[in-house]
Amino acid sequence: MPVLSRTQVMVLSFLAAAWVAVVAILAVAPDVYDQALGLPIADRRPFEVAFLAALSIFLVIVATGVLRRWRWMFWLILVAFLAGVIRLPASALELAGAIPRQGPAWYVVLQGVIGAVQFVIGIAMLMGYRRSGLWGNF
Repeated sequence: MPVLSRTQVMVLSFLAAAWVAVVAILAVAPDVYDQALGLPIADRRPFEVAFLAALSIFLVIVATGVLRRWRWMFWLILVAFLAGVIRLPASALELAGAIPRQGPAWYVVLQGVIGAVQFVIGIAMLMGYRRSGLWGNF
């Protein structure tokens, strides 16, 4: 297997950080996801475990695509990460009260930060692509 490029390391690091953040939120403030997912008030734990399992499987598939340098995965991630910039104005509008808030203020701010990080990674992916092709170093 070839050595990982900086782009691959950056995307994999983001995926790992996202998973850790979800686990931390489920452990510390599960009501955030319960509200967002519309879970019933009674026994929520099975739903939370199923959500975490489904998310984990999805992230493993994405990480596999990154490690194997799948062309379609590069473009899918690139588009998704560049679209992350939309989270910035959405979070600002939520905090300003112009649109309904999707959770507590700290969660809205976190969503904005995640969007900004995604956008920066997307720009780095574009730079790497222009410099040395798919999954190239930026």
